[in-house]
Amino acid sequence: MEVRIDKWLWAVRIFKTRTIALEACKKNRILVNDAPAKPSRMIRIGDIISVRKPPVTYSFKVLGLTSNRIGAKLVPEYVENITPPEQYEILNLQKISGFIDRAKGTGRPTKKERRNLDEFSSPTFADDMEFNFDE
Repeated sequence: MEVRIDKWLWAVRIFKTRTIALEACKKNRILVNDAPAKPSRMIRIGDIISVRKPPVTYSFKVLGLTSNRIGAKLVPEYVENITPPEQYEILNLQKISGFIDRAKGTGRPTKKERRNLDEFSSPTFADDMEFNFDE
């Protein structure tokens, strides 16, 4: 038995919708046995599937085939996560760093970002302050 890669990725809950799985295949983010996979690519039991969700590349081994979406408790019967620990370290480092990947022009700054911008762009100098020397 063989199943389309986009259906299988959706069925085993790697992607939330089949459309997202299809788009990932079209963008060459899905590799089957280290070869780029089109959405119609048929997979078999034992295939190794790499899914690139920046910044991490997840790896899965196909244990079973299904074209119907399955419950979360049944997923381990169909897929084995063989992602190397280094990939999870990359993910943890990104979370710890606190860096927000925010492209220029993607909306208004948050309240904290606005305060930092104001503080940076208009520093206070002693000339701006009023002093009362008579006291």
